[in-house]
Amino acid sequence: MNSKNALSTAVFVLLGILIGLGAYSFIYAKGYSYLSDDPKACINCHIMQSNYDSWSKSGHQYVAKCNDCHLPHGNMAAKYAVKAMNGFAHGWAFTSQKFHEPIQIKEHSRNIALKSCLACHQPMVQSMDIGAHQGTEENVKNCLHCHRSVGHGQ
Repeated sequence: MNSKNALSTAVFVLLGILIGLGAYSFIYAKGYSYLSDDPKACINCHIMQSNYDSWSKSGHQYVAKCNDCHLPHGNMAAKYAVKAMNGFAHGWAFTSQKFHEPIQIKEHSRNIALKSCLACHQPMVQSMDIGAHQGTEENVKNCLHCHRSVGHGQ
């Protein structure tokens, strides 16, 4: 066997190992479930169990799933791009065990959640008295300022 064939064989063996480990990990970690809209996908990692439990006891369980609040609305490409970025970040954090406990939402994800609040509650928000909401338009737009326990009860 010449060196070119040996190198090709080594590359194919390494690719086979990587693809095999990737497929095993995808199946073992139920990666396929993240392609769905099922909230139970979010509890594949035990760290999310309390978030799922509190959501399932909230009024939002009847009208909103995890993706409705945590992914952008309207643009399918943006939705799946954020879903992929979050999935990678969450998988990396969980696998490496490098995350704050309790889990804290990142600013980018928080902004998406706030836009989701406004998307669903726009008619109510439009009729609000800004003065009744601590005097600033920013506090009206920051629903989580007063309503942090609505989705998850935390």
